[in-house]
Amino acid sequence: MKWILPLLLLAGICVEAEPARFYLGTYTDNSSSRGIYTGVVDTDTGKLGPLELAAPLKNPSFVALAPGGKFLYAVTETAAGSVTAFRVENDGHLTKLNDLPSGNGGCHVSVDATGRNVFVANYNGGDLASFRINPDGSLAKRTALISFTGSGPDHSRQEKPHLHSTYLDAGNRQFYACDLGTDSIWRFLLDPASGALTPAEPASAKIPPGSGPRHLAFSPDGRFVYVNGEMGLNVTAFAHAAKTGALTAIQTVPILPPEVSIRGMGSAEIFCHPNGKWLYVSNRDVAGRGRDSLTVFDIGADGKLTRRQNVPAGVKVPRGFDIDPTGQWLVVGGQSDNKIVAFKISPTTGELSASDQTAAVGAPVCVVFAPAKN
Repeated sequence: MKWILPLLLLAGICVEAEPARFYLGTYTDNSSSRGIYTGVVDTDTGKLGPLELAAPLKNPSFVALAPGGKFLYAVTETAAGSVTAFRVENDGHLTKLNDLPSGNGGCHVSVDATGRNVFVANYNGGDLASFRINPDGSLAKRTALISFTGSGPDHSRQEKPHLHSTYLDAGNRQFYACDLGTDSIWRFLLDPASGALTPAEPASAKIPPGSGPRHLAFSPDGRFVYVNGEMGLNVTAFAHAAKTGALTAIQTVPILPPEVSIRGMGSAEIFCHPNGKWLYVSNRDVAGRGRDSLTVFDIGADGKLTRRQNVPAGVKVPRGFDIDPTGQWLVVGGQSDNKIVAFKISPTTGELSASDQTAAVGAPVCVVFAPAKN
């Protein structure tokens, strides 16, 4: 039936693009949020559809979709800490399957390419929890709780390990964990069949002392890795060896222009554009001085970065954002002013243009787009 769309276009019949669905992780404490929310963006216009409660859950500060988008996993960021499995229904709402304890202060969750392993980074506990997934999407058991040692030069925030996020490469073998407390990106080898994580050699890569690695982004071709320093307001670019997983630092650049003071600020999310030409970073002004922004970098053929644009984020305390599967829209959440905003991405420069598309929701801190429907 692939001939239907071309015939409709030749006949002058307008064919609307499929809206892109996304999910929002939030903080429910001290906000109007009740859990995980879902909405859609019209990829032709950027119009945001009404946000709906997908599932009630306490402090679901980060969510991740399994490959194919049929299951979703969310952390509960509390001292007790847990990870919850959901089935994604046809209308985008979520049906809870089960939950398991994950550790103190879970702040990030990821799923491997097989959809059989889930990983949780525990910020307060400074450790990493891994879980097996049943064929029905529910959580089977915790397979490991890995602890780390070390500290950083900033004794107020780097007194011990603070795991902030976990990632796998495209081969689903090389595993990385960003540790804000020790300025380390810890490395492991994953056995997808068992979920076992084996320390790699060398055990870690480093970013400049006191930078505080938060999140990580792979270039689409897998040749480069970018890590944002939350505390140092910088991005370190690494050459990524596909066979060994080794990371070799090639550049560290400041995120913000020199005229912007970084005191009282922290970087949050980082993503590469699907075409591999641009890198995006969100910067939150926790001091409340109006410096919240989104920064765009050009990515050179050698993987090095050149700052192209730094624009107001349109929200207060921008934490999470994501780019829709078509690469046309960036949606960012404002933790402090309880809304999300859509930005248009230039197809030629990657620059961001603010739109008038906003939607209200309590304390949004994570944005995750569902995969495009085939």
